[in-house]
Amino acid sequence: MAATAADSATPTISAADTTTHLADLKHDAVEEPSSSSKSEEKIASEIEIGNLTINESNNKFFHDPESSNIKTITSGETPYASAFTFEELNLLPELLKGLYVEMKYEKPSKIQAISLPMILNPPYLDLIAQAHNGSGKTACFTLGMLSRIDPKLKAPQAICICPTRELAIQNLEVLRKMGKYSGITSECEIHTGKKQTIRPPITSQIVIGTPGTIGHRIRANKLSLSYLKILVLDEADHMLAEDGFKADSVHIMDKIRCVNPQCQVLFFSATFNVTVKEFAAKIVKGNHNQLFVKKEELSLQSVKQYKVNCPDELAKVMVIKDRILEFGERVGQTIIFVRTRNSAMTLHRTLVEIGYDVTTIQGALKQEDRDKIVKEFKDGLTQVLISTDLLARGFDQDQVNLVINYDLPVKHNHPTEPDCEVYMHRIGRAGRFGRKGAVFNLLCGDADEMIMTKIKTHFGTEIEEVPDWRNEEDFVVALRSAGLL
Repeated sequence: MAATAADSATPTISAADTTTHLADLKHDAVEEPSSSSKSEEKIASEIEIGNLTINESNNKFFHDPESSNIKTITSGETPYASAFTFEELNLLPELLKGLYVEMKYEKPSKIQAISLPMILNPPYLDLIAQAHNGSGKTACFTLGMLSRIDPKLKAPQAICICPTRELAIQNLEVLRKMGKYSGITSECEIHTGKKQTIRPPITSQIVIGTPGTIGHRIRANKLSLSYLKILVLDEADHMLAEDGFKADSVHIMDKIRCVNPQCQVLFFSATFNVTVKEFAAKIVKGNHNQLFVKKEELSLQSVKQYKVNCPDELAKVMVIKDRILEFGERVGQTIIFVRTRNSAMTLHRTLVEIGYDVTTIQGALKQEDRDKIVKEFKDGLTQVLISTDLLARGFDQDQVNLVINYDLPVKHNHPTEPDCEVYMHRIGRAGRFGRKGAVFNLLCGDADEMIMTKIKTHFGTEIEEVPDWRNEEDFVVALRSAGLL
């Protein structure tokens, strides 16, 4: 891999005989639905990777605040140089084509520039990586998996485990889009709710799924670990937390290590508390690399955070209906986060009764219903989605500009202690990839005020107050300040 200069160097990819720019390419290569049209295939087939040049403006697809400081801790004797262009990573032309044509990337984001050389170069050390929401973490491990596959070997070589089926499906969509021209096979292993039938062993080269289903496939000897090169835990802090999927994750890792001790392990998340961080460092192999961002820098600069003091529950409902959603329809889609399934159902019923059209997702729904609700929201068919923390992590939808915390997140069995990690993931659903966004935290009583104060102190972030929950103009001012009106 070519060595690079300082982080301030200007990236350049050029060919002497071409004037083709990605800015022009974006208008020609249309965003593709699940089934490609012949014209789109023709466009893609005519593009030569060597003839692409990079628009040197800032990469607008990711949120890379200039003040962000990613702390790097490396092990061993391998020197790593940041990659300012994807070409410096010595990627196959088919993967470059996927990055530029399908993903429409221009250059690596900061987390990609730092982490990808660590992932892709021998001795393939394990990595614990934390970075801002919307900074391109998914592309890091997706490209890492695609790059390590031997296309001639028809066997599982990479596994990505996610805490929810929604995130697993989303990651598979990203992987298939990025790897469209590679010929690499992939599949999603999630619980479908259907009766299990006898099935052949998995031959797909990349497998993405949830811990329960992945574990079941391994125990049933349907998912071979013999050729595995890379294991990814997405939302790793939750995957390794006591109240998350720690037992499942450790069991899977132990099975892999018994069969294939050289398998590279990647932990990715926007948050890592001290306990999980220390545990993660213990279970990876001896020499490993780490990337971390200070918690004070995690709050997205493009997302304005507000608190609204409400006298009672009905006032919270009226704020949503008459003060926020009335404007929300003009500025994008909205996700309303609640604490429990009962709260989700109650709020849904209340908003529908007073004439609002909303959809709701929570863990008790049938799998096919959850998939349908997510698809409709992603397709823009619905504007307002009520959700438990099922969609707090990793859920990407570019048009979400508003997040409402109807209930503040608290730690399990500790109703006065905020779950700061979940809060950060929730607000990260707004303003994805550097877009403008706003978060309204609806408070009701002294307990909520205390929780909000603890969140503000934890992150050292600015959370402004909307002076009067009854005053429409106060919300207009807030949305204008957030750049949404």
